[in-house]
Amino acid sequence: MIRYLTAGESHGPELLGIVEGLPAGLPITTEAIAKQLARRQLGYGRGGRMAFEKDAAEIVSGVRFGKTMGHPVALKLTNKAYHKDEANWPRVMSATPVSGEIEKITVPRPGHADLVGVQKFRFDDIRPVIERSSARETGMRVACCATARALLRYFDIQIGGHVIQIGEAGYSSWEESRRKADPLVDKGAELLSEAADKSEVRCLDSDITDRMVDEIKKRRKEGSSLGGIYEIVVSGLPAGLGTYVHWDRKLEGLLAQAVMGTQAMKGVEIGLGFETGKRHGHQVHDEITWKDGRFERKSNRAGGLEGGITTGMPLIIRGVMKPIPTMLKPLQTVDMVTKKSQETRYERSDVCALPRALVVVENVIAPVLANAFLEKFGGDSIAEISERYQSSH
Repeated sequence: MIRYLTAGESHGPELLGIVEGLPAGLPITTEAIAKQLARRQLGYGRGGRMAFEKDAAEIVSGVRFGKTMGHPVALKLTNKAYHKDEANWPRVMSATPVSGEIEKITVPRPGHADLVGVQKFRFDDIRPVIERSSARETGMRVACCATARALLRYFDIQIGGHVIQIGEAGYSSWEESRRKADPLVDKGAELLSEAADKSEVRCLDSDITDRMVDEIKKRRKEGSSLGGIYEIVVSGLPAGLGTYVHWDRKLEGLLAQAVMGTQAMKGVEIGLGFETGKRHGHQVHDEITWKDGRFERKSNRAGGLEGGITTGMPLIIRGVMKPIPTMLKPLQTVDMVTKKSQETRYERSDVCALPRALVVVENVIAPVLANAFLEKFGGDSIAEISERYQSSH
């Protein structure tokens, strides 16, 4: 089964990743990984760091002549800012002891991991918490998960996503967003992303895009920030992935963990999700039919999952991201040393990171789905998996 691990700090020399469990013979290229990394860096409302943070992951091991060998795949993502700044980051982020005093950060920011991280690890400086909890780590997470996404794509399982709400600007109903997305998903979910990527906030509707941009401009002027809601759709999933047998192996639970394990996420739902609590049963459940020798459903309000198992319909996941806690207009906090009340200091940050975060979540769900696929059709090589998958059809 596929698992991955990342290491590194936001301003350290590099981010590292290792992916284990990829079958042999899977085509993997730096270009495919770079595509996802580049998508992660786009979007209206981004901060100044994106102007120079041009990520490019290097494949260090596990791939030969463009194909996996069944070995762990190691990846490296160099932090250019660290290597350009000889005076600051190499000193404050040194792995070895340094002489002289280093300015400590002792003012925790509400909404970040600053204070709880210090309380957990008993640091006298918030910097270690900031460095690891930073969303910068998602650069390597995207690189690692792009390999699992390549496995899914090999079997024509496609992942796409779009933004449906930023602040007060968004679709009026679940059905309205479905009418925009479903025609694209029917031809392959990647078309959904391709269409959304043409919008500076990754929204399919041009009028709503303009309203979202206006929202971001308004909050930027106020010195505040914005979050929002996104939707990810996966097409091509066969029925029968996942299980209802054990609580910790239900697919929606594993997907929810992947989403909620991403920085700044505060909620997740499948299909109609929380909307189901407002409707009666006949407006929620998908009626079953028999057509062309197979079972089908008249609708997909369940979002492609029933009882922890895929139905064969597109998988629909929605997540909500909180506003970025680092804002130009300060919040009230307390200095850890003096215990005196004071305002937060501003760190370079996005006003709205949702269009970028969408790409991260698109990728982090890939290993979950790839593992469910391998559990049912798995083998040690792409050739073996292909034989088993084809024989099941």
